Amino acid sequence: QVQLVESGGGLVQPGGSLRLSCAASGALVRIYNMAWFRQPPGKQRELVASITQASSTSYADSVKGRFTISIGNDKKSVYLQMNSLKPEDTAVYYCNSPQALYPWGQGTQVTVSF
Repeated sequence: QVQLVESGGGLVQPGGSLRLSCAASGALVRIYNMAWFRQPPGKQRELVASITQASSTSYADSVKGRFTISIGNDKKSVYLQMNSLKPEDTAVYYCNSPQALYPWGQGTQVTVSF
């Protein structure tokens, strides 16, 4: 069983930055293709960014140029650097494979507001 634990969320003003972390553990030697998703209040979960084991990245248009996804050197962590945050980025953020193969973690709340 793979466990995913997200952290790093918080309250930030518009224009600010946050770095989210995701730690994978359990029946997993290393992570391969991974992604960050988010679920805004009252809306469905959406894919924000993904990365392949070859470090090829892909981003939703709404975050392109502001967010950067990366995999840690231990190959069991994935990060999301979020810059120039906007109120519409407010959501609970989750990590998983792009196909959502693993059980969902609890997520980490990101709130962008004055």
